[in-house]
Amino acid sequence: MFSPLSMKHISIQALTDDLPSASVILAGLNSFSPDTRPYAEEALPKIPGQRFRECYAQAKARLDKIASQVGFSPPQTSGTITPIAEEELEQANQWLGTAWETCSGFEETRRRQLEERRSINQLETTLDNFRNLHIDLGHLQGDKQFLETCIGMVPRAQVNQLKDALGLDRYLLFPFMENDNESHVIIVGAGGREISKLKSVLDTAGFHPLEIPPELHAEPETAQTRLMQRREAVEIAAKALDESISGWSAESRQELEKAAHILHLAAPYVALGEAARHRGNLSRLQGWVPTEDLPLVEHALHDKLPNAFVLEARDPTADERPLVPSVMRHNRLLKPFSALVMQYGVPRYGEVNPTQLFALTYILMFGMMFGDVGHGAVILGTALLMHRKLGSFTAFGIAAGLSSILFGFLYGSIFGFEHILHAIWIAPLTDPLYMLTVALLLGIGFIIMVTLLNIANHLSQGDRIGTLFGDNGLLSLLLYTGLLGSGYSFYASGSVGAFWATLAILTLIGIFAHKLIEQEASIGERILVAFIETFETITGYASNTLSFLRVAAFSLNHVALAIAVFTLANMMGDTGHWITVILGNVFILVLEGLIVAIQVLRLEFYEGFSRFYSGDGRAFKPLTL
Repeated sequence: MFSPLSMKHISIQALTDDLPSASVILAGLNSFSPDTRPYAEEALPKIPGQRFRECYAQAKARLDKIASQVGFSPPQTSGTITPIAEEELEQANQWLGTAWETCSGFEETRRRQLEERRSINQLETTLDNFRNLHIDLGHLQGDKQFLETCIGMVPRAQVNQLKDALGLDRYLLFPFMENDNESHVIIVGAGGREISKLKSVLDTAGFHPLEIPPELHAEPETAQTRLMQRREAVEIAAKALDESISGWSAESRQELEKAAHILHLAAPYVALGEAARHRGNLSRLQGWVPTEDLPLVEHALHDKLPNAFVLEARDPTADERPLVPSVMRHNRLLKPFSALVMQYGVPRYGEVNPTQLFALTYILMFGMMFGDVGHGAVILGTALLMHRKLGSFTAFGIAAGLSSILFGFLYGSIFGFEHILHAIWIAPLTDPLYMLTVALLLGIGFIIMVTLLNIANHLSQGDRIGTLFGDNGLLSLLLYTGLLGSGYSFYASGSVGAFWATLAILTLIGIFAHKLIEQEASIGERILVAFIETFETITGYASNTLSFLRVAAFSLNHVALAIAVFTLANMMGDTGHWITVILGNVFILVLEGLIVAIQVLRLEFYEGFSRFYSGDGRAFKPLTL
């Protein structure tokens, strides 16, 4: 419950021909994760199913490309689950190859249609530059015996200067369209003159020539009509193509579904990879299985595998523990919290699974920071109404809403009103110092608990040094306890108790000595590093403890925001008063609710998980259908 499930390493010795059947049986159980580490390479030199894998990869690629072309979605697999023979897979691959030849023709036709659409769009964009001209655009391009023309764009600020400069050489400039920064112009002059001089003047003015494609060599209205006809032709062809694809898809659907079903059942054998090895007719398969599922695996193989086999199971060795996948099974209520834990990382095998602790403390702190009966009811109602979209996270919303409602009754607050309900515990603003004290004690208890979990993790891994001297080990916990006791005794009596002071000093010396010994450097550098790391241990505990003051700060802030809303509302008329109250509560729900959710997550991750949870384990990835 509080750690990943106990695991067994199993090896299955069977006939090579039975491996496809074994893979399908194991995939149907969702309990077997292949172990692909190299093993027995001399006794079992070959990996079975190489040709099978190659055929599967080619068929899968073809099916995926066909599905993207024709919009095919494989249906949910149903019926009898049977292993797939290599001949059956090859037949499906051959049919998919023939089908892809047809679909590649569809793809090429669609590509040409797309290029035609892009060409038309570009031509229409170019034509927009010449809509104000009412002449055959072809006359503006090409060499003329007696007339020279140029068409292009010039910065608006340069038009008059360019016009005057060209006039000196008896060229005419006609602007025909302007936008914010540039002017479209036509330059006309007598032909047969030296071009270099004109080009120099145009370059100086920032002239950019415009090319008129051959498709637009007509009057703009005529060119636009031609483009519209081309677009209509493309759309008609596209519609015909869609009909052809739909017809082919309908005719081939049964074969496509058959091929998808074959690939679906072939996938487990492919996924075995190097977990299976063989010599001749004898094969061996190895992997990881949860201990509680081992009888189920053995029973299924006995019932469904056609020939005899040998199954051996053993506990993971000490060297294997980092390689063992972690299996965490939770009920529906804990699934959303497990998903958030996984955002931090997967627990190591044997490491404490923090999901239960995370769920309890997260909901507790959220309610304490956002306690209000009305706001909690809105969160609860929203989670219930949106349960289809939220999926498994519906439980998270329900739990958060209920916690907020509970603390709302304890605080006597409903939508910010504190005179409707009587506070069962305390209204936060009536005694802020008390709320800060409660938050501080909550933080102290939380840090002690996660430090104890870290010690338990080191013990489970047989790490005695880490248990005693490691970061957040036993000495660190005793140092934290000594510092807390010294601080409290000074606060209560004005002097530091001898016991607490002695405990703090001795543990501080022990931590410093350990850090000094584990360094490999010159004595001066070792002393400096040990001092810095020891000081960091003290400041880390202090800062992490003080971070929990935000729990009280947000509970006070929640009330303060409500007071601000009512202050604004009281400045309005009757209608404005209630509009302000409603909008203010919406603002508090959305903005502060989101901030509180993030802040609690931060406390869990940085003040909690960082002290005991490595999160670098291996996820359990079983064979599955």
